[in-house]
Amino acid sequence: MFTTVLPKRELAQREIAQGTLPLDLFAAIESLKKSLNAVILAHYYQEPDIQDIADFIGDSLQLANAAAKTQADVIVFAGVHFMAETAKILNPEKMVLLPDITAGCSLADSCPPEAFAAFKAKHPQHLVISYINCSAEIKAMSDIICTSSNAVKIVQQIPKEQPIIFAPDRNLGRYVMQQTGRDMLLWQGSCIVHETFSEKKIVQLKVIHPDAEVIAHPECEETVLRHADYVGSTAALLKYCQQSKSQGFIVATEPGIIHQMQKAAPDKQFIPAPPTNNCNCNECPFMRLNTLEKLYLAMKNCEPEITMSEEIRLAALRPMQRMLSMS
Repeated sequence: MFTTVLPKRELAQREIAQGTLPLDLFAAIESLKKSLNAVILAHYYQEPDIQDIADFIGDSLQLANAAAKTQADVIVFAGVHFMAETAKILNPEKMVLLPDITAGCSLADSCPPEAFAAFKAKHPQHLVISYINCSAEIKAMSDIICTSSNAVKIVQQIPKEQPIIFAPDRNLGRYVMQQTGRDMLLWQGSCIVHETFSEKKIVQLKVIHPDAEVIAHPECEETVLRHADYVGSTAALLKYCQQSKSQGFIVATEPGIIHQMQKAAPDKQFIPAPPTNNCNCNECPFMRLNTLEKLYLAMKNCEPEITMSEEIRLAALRPMQRMLSMS
C-alpha cells in the first residue's frame, strides 16, 4: 500500500492562492529540472502548458517505456496516480513526484483490491491480464499488464486453451475479445470519461461534418465504437490523424490529445466528441487537477512523493516486465 507525506502541502496551496509564484513558471521549472536532474513525463490528456514543458509526452505504454529507460534522478509525472505508481514500480531508487496527489482515476477506483482478490479466488485457473489503468495492488495480483496499445497483441500470445480474466475495463476487454475471437471473463470497471460520449450527438456531428472521420479510443462504449472509422490507443489516434488523407476528425477520447493533433497537423480540423450532457464531462477531472503551478511546487518542495512497500512493488513489477517483453 502506498503512503504519502505532505508536510508542505498547505504552504504550497497558500503560494498558489496568494500569487507568490515566479512570474515565469516555464523558466523556473527548467531551472529546477537542471538542479534536481529531473525528467518531466506527461500524458496526452494533460493541459497544453504541461504538455509543452514536458520532456516526454505519451500514452500509458510510451510513458511506461520512458520511465523504464530514464537516467534522471527525479521523475515528475504529470498524469494520474496509477501512472506515477507505475514509474515507481519500475524505478524504486528514484524519487517520483505527482503534482497533485489526489489525481486519481475512475477506472482504477472501479476495481477495489479486496473485491478483485475475491473475484480472482473464484477462478483459480484463469490467467489475469490487467489494463495498466489500475492500482499497484491490482497489478500485484496480475500475471500480465497490458495497455490499449498492446492489449490485442498480448492476448494473441496466450494459448487458446488458457482461460483469461481481463480487468478492470469492460469496454477495452470487449473490444479485445472482438479483435481476437477470445472469450474472456471481464471485470466490470469503466472510465467515466470514455463512457460519457453521446452516440446521438456524434451522429449529429457526422451529419454536419460528413467528410470528417470518427476516431475513438477502445475504452469507449460499443455504441460509440460502431460509428468509428478508426479505433486505437491515444498514441495510435495521433499517428492515424497525421497519416489519414481526411481533413477533419471527430475525436472520441479525452480532448487533451487534440493539442498534439493540432501541432502535428495544423491544417486539419479536430472536433471533440460531445458528452451526453451539456458539460465538459469529456475532460478527465483527475488529469486536469495537475497544473503548471502545482508541477513547479512539487519540484520545489520535492513532494508529493509516491512510495509503496517493496512487497507490493516487486509483485507488481513482474507482470509489468512481462508486458514490456511481450510488447
